[in-house]
Amino acid sequence: MSAADLLINYISRSSYITLFVLIWLSFYFITTFGVLISRYFYLNSWLKIERNSLESMLMGAKNVRDDSILKKCSSRVSISENLLNVCKSVAEKNATNGLWMLSMIASTSPFIGLFGTVVSILDTFSGLGQSGSASLGVIAPAISEALIATAAGIFVAIPAYSVHLFLKRKAYEVVVVVQRETDFLLSSSKKQQVDTNKT
Repeated sequence: MSAADLLINYISRSSYITLFVLIWLSFYFITTFGVLISRYFYLNSWLKIERNSLESMLMGAKNVRDDSILKKCSSRVSISENLLNVCKSVAEKNATNGLWMLSMIASTSPFIGLFGTVVSILDTFSGLGQSGSASLGVIAPAISEALIATAAGIFVAIPAYSVHLFLKRKAYEVVVVVQRETDFLLSSSKKQQVDTNKT
């Protein structure tokens, strides 16, 4: 039998709950990779912008670059520490946006799969009780088919958890660069105030 025949055979024997669970897990799996692709490219390009902005300040620029998230906070005559902290918080929120979804998928997928398995096993034992034949040759294939839902839940949870950790690290890198830019702006502002007070 081919894989397509096995799949069709499995679907025809499965209960509606099991099919619902597998569709739900498929949606989770697709969402995980959708979040990975969109957030990875967004965070990568943003990290490049902020690194270039920090580098230009280290090379002597007085302010952040125009494409930096801190531009609106540092464009005033006097730089406010509170305003920079608000901008840093906004940057942190933007960097970690969507990670809650991956965390939810990673933590709930095994339970959803287990739910599908339990319902399938209950359905199997209910059918066996009505038919009266309970040999190992009948029970074993039914239970192995029921365990597919648990395996699918674990299969979805592993990449979701891995992608969550990977994107969390990328977001951390962005936040660290933004923090360095904030520190640089504050130290430049304090130095400028000291120089102004001396004259």
